[in-house]
This record gives sequence, C-alpha cells and structure tokens, in this order.
Amino acid sequence: MEWSSEMPADELRELLERLHDKYNCPEFVENDPISVPYAFSSREDREVAGLFASTIAWGNRKAIVKSARRMMHYMDDAPYDFVCNATPRELERLSDYVHRTFNGRDFADFVVAVKGLCERFGGIGRFVESRYAETGSMAQVLSDFRREFFSCEHDSHCEKHLSSIDKGAACKRLNMYFRWFVRRDGRGVDFGEWSTIPMSALYLPLDVHTGNMGRALGLLRRKQSDWKATVEITESLRRFDPEDPVRYDFSLFGAGIDGFLKQ
Repeated sequence: MEWSSEMPADELRELLERLHDKYNCPEFVENDPISVPYAFSSREDREVAGLFASTIAWGNRKAIVKSARRMMHYMDDAPYDFVCNATPRELERLSDYVHRTFNGRDFADFVVAVKGLCERFGGIGRFVESRYAETGSMAQVLSDFRREFFSCEHDSHCEKHLSSIDKGAACKRLNMYFRWFVRRDGRGVDFGEWSTIPMSALYLPLDVHTGNMGRALGLLRRKQSDWKATVEITESLRRFDPEDPVRYDFSLFGAGIDGFLKQ
C-alpha cells in the first residue's frame, strides 16, 4: 500500500507513537465511556456495564458517560446481578429511560438478551472467547455475537443499536467494547480480561474522529465509513504494529477530539 499522505512512513510512525503515549494513559479514562465499567471490580459487572456503555456511545462523550452511569443506577449499580435476576416489574421500571434513540424498551430488551447470553454461555466474555477459539476471526465473532444476542424475543427497534457486520456496518461500538476487554498493555486504560484473544485480532473502532484523522494521514482512502473502511485502516495500522494495531485508536481518536487537524 502506498501512503496517500505526503508524510514519510517513518515520520508517520513517530507521530502515531507520540500521540499514543499522550492519550493511552489513566487520565484518558475519566471522560471516556470506559470509566463506566471501571466503577466495578468484578469481570462480570464490567462486561455488562461495558456493553451497555458502549452501546450508547455516540455523540458527546460527557453526555454518553452521564447517560451510561444513569443506566447503572437503573440496574441498582449491580449490572450483572440485575440482568440475571431482574423481575418483570423491575424491567418495567426501565421504561422511562432514554438516551437519544435508545429508549426504555430497548434497554429492557438488551437486559433480556444479555441474560440469555449469560445463561447459555456463562457470560459475555466467555461467549466471545469461545467463538474466537473456534473461528480465529473477530469478524466472524462480530457476526455470531449479533445473531446470538438477538436470538431471544425482542422488539425489532432495538436491533439498530447493535451494528451488523453482515450488512457492512463499521461496528465501531462493538469493536470499541472488544478493545476494552482484549487489549492488555499495563497502561491503565483497557482491561485485558479476555486474555485468550490476541490483540492482533482486533479491528479499529472507526468513527468520525478516527476516520477523519486516518484519511488526513493517508491511512484510509475509502470515503464511506463502513466495514471495508474498518478493515482498510486496521491493515494500514498493522504496518506499524502487527501485534497490536488497535493501540493507535488512542492516537487517532485523541487527536481528533482535540482538534489536531485544525492546528
């Protein structure tokens, strides 16, 4: 692949590394949706909290974090116990929740879907790790996860909140969620609790910020932010770190939200 940016590859590597070191640090957590699962100590609570927080992660980060923390309060600040044991009356209590287009019915349907995963596979992470062990493909895991998630009875409205790789979606929020639980580098941000999955298997969470930065730096040529673009930019980053290409998510996203391109 030839870089469309005029920046030489070695200079681009240096820039990515500098930005990575700036943003991949504990200070990043405070204002990011990953702060929501960080409020819990058990893997089970973190997995459930992380899935819900990542599901509503579009728009203003401050609003996302506020809404996700409110979700945790609705679940009695015990997300794993809630999804496993919520009564119909407790699910009804979720009806007045809303975050943009994610409403109370979506909330209840997601709780039921997560409960099903936990009952059938022993937890969200156990399902993801087992499917990766069988397929060796995170792309296939993304497909299998969505299919299994919606195998329970649900209103079709909630399906819009879990992107479909089979329909060509970039799957930004699921890829972000997977990054949280797969990456392990000791820097105090990602949890690294799904240790059987190699970091090299991950795909970049492609959003407006990472897409714009990627295109500006010659890492992404595709104009549409879909699954093909996700694959393209991840493969570009793999040239700089084949074992952990998604660590540059911090470089691109952090620079994007700080207005790096306007400087």
